[in-house]
Amino acid sequence: MAKRTVAVVGRPNVGKSTLFNALCREKISIVSDEPGVTRDRIYAACEWLDKKFNLIDTGGIEPDNGDFLKKEMVEQALVAIDSADVIIFVTDVRDGLTADDMEVSSLLRKSKKPTVLCVNKVDSYEKFKDDIYEFYNLGLGDPFPVSAASMSGFGDLLDEVIKLLPPDQESDEEEGITKVAVIGKPNTGKSSLVNRLSGKKRVIVSDIAGTTRDAIDTRVKYQGKEYILIDTAGLRRKSKIKENLERYSIVRAVSAVERADVVVLMIDASCGVTEQDAKIAGIAHEKGRGILIAVNKWDLPEKENGTAEKFAREVRRILSFIPYADIIFISAKTGQRVDRVFQKIDMIYENMNRRIATGVLNEVLSEAVAMQQPPSDKGKRLKIFYMTEVSVNPPTFVIFVNDKKLMHFSYTRYIENRLREAFEFEGVPLNFIIRVKSGEED
Repeated sequence: MAKRTVAVVGRPNVGKSTLFNALCREKISIVSDEPGVTRDRIYAACEWLDKKFNLIDTGGIEPDNGDFLKKEMVEQALVAIDSADVIIFVTDVRDGLTADDMEVSSLLRKSKKPTVLCVNKVDSYEKFKDDIYEFYNLGLGDPFPVSAASMSGFGDLLDEVIKLLPPDQESDEEEGITKVAVIGKPNTGKSSLVNRLSGKKRVIVSDIAGTTRDAIDTRVKYQGKEYILIDTAGLRRKSKIKENLERYSIVRAVSAVERADVVVLMIDASCGVTEQDAKIAGIAHEKGRGILIAVNKWDLPEKENGTAEKFAREVRRILSFIPYADIIFISAKTGQRVDRVFQKIDMIYENMNRRIATGVLNEVLSEAVAMQQPPSDKGKRLKIFYMTEVSVNPPTFVIFVNDKKLMHFSYTRYIENRLREAFEFEGVPLNFIIRVKSGEED
């Protein structure tokens, strides 16, 4: 299910990144006293009172400034506002209410998005309480005093954010329908594939990279089964960006991946697989989604014996962290092998939700341990007692051992490979949790 989105906005040097880092409990954003250091929006998953949301950090808004970089930061924040469900508007109590704050508040009112007014750098409420009242003049409701640096005052701020977040986006009628996110760089043919699969022109198709600005849902039925296809805005390497809007499509893509059961990663056969493809694939991998790699425009390259195998090897080399992903060569334009995409999606969805009985799992585990002895260190050998599957989507296994420190990642990978040989887990990641059996030494 997609998380709701909260954007942190405000003029430069009011402490947005410090607040962002404090809320996320880790230093994700760059923090500096120099105005405008945060030039790119950064996102992170956050949680408050069991409510989960994505938090977006932005560059500072400085209206009517001729500086090119700051104009970009205005665009960045405006797109963040457009993408967000709730806005945290950060101001600085030490600077007081400024003309730029008034301009930013005007932008926020025009957006009609729910806004929480945050007055930062309030290290002492008694000292600054009279200064806080000044911010009522922004017309955005009650100001919430916080100190991002000392991590104080967050409770009331986040309570208000949670109150304003909309209900979960997934409707009851989507329950049980396979949701498929189509992701990739701009101009790889994502919209063309969605159109081909849906049998109608639901999404605008253009040769101009980045035509799709938002995630677009298309409900289709294939052989009596329903699917929701989520076409996402293309992701582009930062050094190649010419339009500001393209830079920020990653947040929408992340939300699309979170909603999806299966992700189709589109790769342009005429360009080859790139490091940017790896970064995009990493989003789906990190979120634990099933992945199908669709090499599109396969009608364009000249073919000879072994062309597909050579291309597949290059895909495996660059996307080495997702060796489980299946690869299919298609042409969304001509329809070549597109009919097999739904078959692959069904297979991956089934594998994502496959449950293996504990007894059967441990038969495979015993055989694996017999074939390759567990590692040892300083005379102490790893003992593996048993394994059980605790959840699906993705399949997650708990392995009980005598000492977690002895369970080297390479041996975990060995067990994973044995499971993949024994069961059909093509296209899906497998998660492993290592625990010490009760009564054993840690």
